[in-house]
Amino acid sequence: MDENCASRDLVCSSWACLLWCLPTIMLVVGLSWPTGRTWLWIPALVVAGGACIVNAGHCGRLHCYITGPFFLLAAVYVVLAQFHIVPLQPGRFLLVVFVVSVAACLAEFPLGSYVKKAGPTR
Repeated sequence: MDENCASRDLVCSSWACLLWCLPTIMLVVGLSWPTGRTWLWIPALVVAGGACIVNAGHCGRLHCYITGPFFLLAAVYVVLAQFHIVPLQPGRFLLVVFVVSVAACLAEFPLGSYVKKAGPTR
């Protein structure tokens, strides 16, 4: 990956707290606030997932390729649970979100932080 990639990485920007820390706080608060859970978790997961997808496309951050789609699928799951289509056990749900997020980040240690994008062939 080129040297400027880290400078384009949203994870290292001043936006990181708004894009990932605030949604994380919303997930934790929703765990102990059942009546507000849906209203906190869906936007939190959509914001974090959308930011990850943008970041993956922007700079190729490895864990964002995993967490972006995962967070968006988690938001869909919460919507389905709100309509009683699927069961939701909040503690287990957040544990799965946490484990997948940590595993995706840990994957960067052996594999590197950035996915090398294929350039134009000549």
